[in-house]
Amino acid sequence: MWKLCLLLACCTITLTLAADDESFSNSTMLKRLHDGDYDDDMLMVSSRGSENNDNEEDGVCPDGLMVAAWRPQKNLSTGDRVARGLVYFFVMVYLFIGVSIVSDRFMAAIEVITSKEKEVIIKKKNGEKQIVVVRVWNETVANLTLMALGSSAPEILLSIIEMFAKKFQAGDLGPGTIVGSAAYNLFVIIALCIVVIPKGEVRKIKHLRVFFVTATWSVFAYIWLYLILAQISPGRVEVWEGLLTFMFFPATVLTAYIADRRLLIFKYLDKNYRMNKRGVIVSAEGDAALEMDQQQQTDKLAADSDEMREFDEARREYISLLKELRAKYPQSDLEQLEMIAQEQMINRGPKSRAFYRIQATRRMVGSGNIMRKIQERAQSDLNEIKAQLQRVDVNVEDDEAMLRVFFDPGHYTVMESCGEFEVRVMRRGDLSGYTTVEYETEDGSAEAGSDYVGKKGVLNFPPGVDEQRFKIEIIDDDVFEQDEHFYIRLSNPSDPAILAVPKVATVMILDDDHAGIFAITQSSHELTESVGVYEVKVQRYSGARGKVLLPYWTEDGTAKAGKDYEPQEGQLVFENNETEKNIAVGIIEEGSYEKDVVFYVNIGEPTLAPDDELAGLIQAAEQKSPEDLTEEDKMALLGRPKAGETTRALLRIIESKEFKVSAPKTNTIDKLVQRANASMILGTSSWKEQFVEALTLTPEPTPTCANYVMHFVTLFWKILFAFVPPTEIAGGYLCFFVSICAIGVVTAIIGDVAGHFGCTLGIKDAVTAICFVALGTSIPDTFASKVAAIQDKYADASVGNVTGSNAVNVFLGIGVAWTVAAIYHEAQGQVFAVEPGTLAFSVTLFCSEAFIAITILMLRRSKTVGGELGGPVTIKYVSGFFLFSLWLIYLIVSSLEAYEVIQGF
Repeated sequence: MWKLCLLLACCTITLTLAADDESFSNSTMLKRLHDGDYDDDMLMVSSRGSENNDNEEDGVCPDGLMVAAWRPQKNLSTGDRVARGLVYFFVMVYLFIGVSIVSDRFMAAIEVITSKEKEVIIKKKNGEKQIVVVRVWNETVANLTLMALGSSAPEILLSIIEMFAKKFQAGDLGPGTIVGSAAYNLFVIIALCIVVIPKGEVRKIKHLRVFFVTATWSVFAYIWLYLILAQISPGRVEVWEGLLTFMFFPATVLTAYIADRRLLIFKYLDKNYRMNKRGVIVSAEGDAALEMDQQQQTDKLAADSDEMREFDEARREYISLLKELRAKYPQSDLEQLEMIAQEQMINRGPKSRAFYRIQATRRMVGSGNIMRKIQERAQSDLNEIKAQLQRVDVNVEDDEAMLRVFFDPGHYTVMESCGEFEVRVMRRGDLSGYTTVEYETEDGSAEAGSDYVGKKGVLNFPPGVDEQRFKIEIIDDDVFEQDEHFYIRLSNPSDPAILAVPKVATVMILDDDHAGIFAITQSSHELTESVGVYEVKVQRYSGARGKVLLPYWTEDGTAKAGKDYEPQEGQLVFENNETEKNIAVGIIEEGSYEKDVVFYVNIGEPTLAPDDELAGLIQAAEQKSPEDLTEEDKMALLGRPKAGETTRALLRIIESKEFKVSAPKTNTIDKLVQRANASMILGTSSWKEQFVEALTLTPEPTPTCANYVMHFVTLFWKILFAFVPPTEIAGGYLCFFVSICAIGVVTAIIGDVAGHFGCTLGIKDAVTAICFVALGTSIPDTFASKVAAIQDKYADASVGNVTGSNAVNVFLGIGVAWTVAAIYHEAQGQVFAVEPGTLAFSVTLFCSEAFIAITILMLRRSKTVGGELGGPVTIKYVSGFFLFSLWLIYLIVSSLEAYEVIQGF
């Protein structure tokens, strides 16, 4: 926040020094109308006309819609004006914080509304019925309507409110804020997102077709503004122009929806699908399709329908995730790995704009990280998460008694040495009849006969029976191989039963023939000097096959060998199937007061003993060139013993006192974000919950001084907007309407204060809009896009939504305001006069730079960079600096034109 204040203050000082005495007046009159067909009595000068100009020339600022000007106004010294300007400035900053906090409530309502889901029954070509879960709101439509309105509400409402405040006359503040905000969003926010990506990583826009459509509309919106201001009807806006501007908004939404759904020409393009982490069917593009290997492509073609392809895609992602977790946390048991995999399946999906916007706002005002709330809710109810992932227990509104058959659970994880395991099939609905269903195993990467025993049969459900079980045998061998999977598929249920998701169960076989991964169990140890001999435990996990030699040695820190401890060096011998050894270190007692020294115990790279039967096979494979390796050689190399993550332990020796070992115990689950249903997290169920959140300071991990300051500074806004109805009431719609009214009130005050600020310091409204108001209203979006860029797998949430929002701002903010004003003047027999000057010039400059910025983003998708965000360090910083420079050029040139230093339109 202090950076914002500093930047705005610098802009104020610069503009004040740059303006000469004549610039403090607003004496520019409307230019001559293009056609000259209107009589003088039909023309109505805008609010920038003679009356207000005379007032400002006399040093008198007009009262605002809700805030009166600071009196007295005449005969003020320069010091008085600067002091008043600073007061207005800090009040404006405080109002920006307030509108961000109420926008938090507004976005929460939008998230609840757009996250609505429903369960439908789809009848496939073969007559089989399938239950799937779909979202009521299309993601693209939601982003361009409610989400865009939520993030841009202050700019849109400011333009509309200014029109009413000026008695249906044109103003500079609202339109200038919209164009200035668009420039800031496109240049500064994207520049920031490019450079904050971690080194070596890139982010690509996933929904590229939608981005092209919204980018086209965003540039066209400002070209259209220029046309109606300076070409079609210079100096005035007619009713049809205002209406057409507004109608471009539904046109933008419709064309983006067509691109998203691949309608019209898009249906001839390649089509892929995915199931999001809530089990909802959405389209997939780009990398989501490229990530599937050849076997996955075969599975995709064999799917019965689009919906089943969605489920298959979710299954493949689950398998890939489970393999990653097994490699990262090999010491974890199967139940823990499966739980983490299910939780991350939900969390991996991209979050909405509302999620990142609210997260950024709460961090900014000292309310903490919303991810903590996600963890707490998910950990308290893991069963709900599993149910949400598997989508088993569904309620069908049309026929609650419909008989459904499905696997429960839909995923099984077993060790290769388990022998056999049991599979459960459930029946729900009317259990009074007799039901049969067929089942059959199906190869994935695991093959029947070598990895498992293939099986097929028929399950019989007598009346009143709701579950049946059968067993599958796993074949164990002595050769290391990668984790594999196969499927079990249900089919042909007897009438009237239907198959429900999951009708295909996935079985993951984890290999246990690895020679093992070796690590010290604890990275930090605390011991007394009187302990005598201290044992450091070394564990072998993820396999225990073969005889392995593991070197170890001690290393001095502040503790010295021979003085504080007895040095050790040697090797541990792990026999076949042996999983644990200890390194014994002698501690020398000196009786030292307040002793506190450290030393280290290290383990090296494990190797198979020369006499082990696998050593020869591995040695032979290591001597071959990579192209000569057979599959058996590759598997043998993968099964070699490896060092784990913790190969170095710190031992701290302290004086002989009674103490408790406080070494941290890592819980892998606590490190994972475990819930992504933002509508459940962002929404609130009661006023009590809202007031508790408003009064509570809960940042992570512990509150800092800045957290306390921001919490108490913003406490007024937090308590005030805690009165907004909870999202639980009326499905979020009541919260939606009350919040937008509150945003309108705060925005109206911002408009008045910004006008008084500029008038007091002699800064024109157009410059105040692009330098101060646009920046202040866009700060929450800046933090939100930064977080989204880092956390999201794709660039859509951080970059892809900028273009759509820029277009919507014009079509709603200017379209609605100018349409109403044009209709009002038409009814009065007058002309709605709008001076093209500064606004038309600013729009033209922005459009020119927008073409350059979008071209840069597209060029970054080449192989050299690989995506819109991130990439090689040099390229990403050059790109970011260039885009930021475009914004500075826009500010400087637009300001110079506003003060008539350079010639505009």
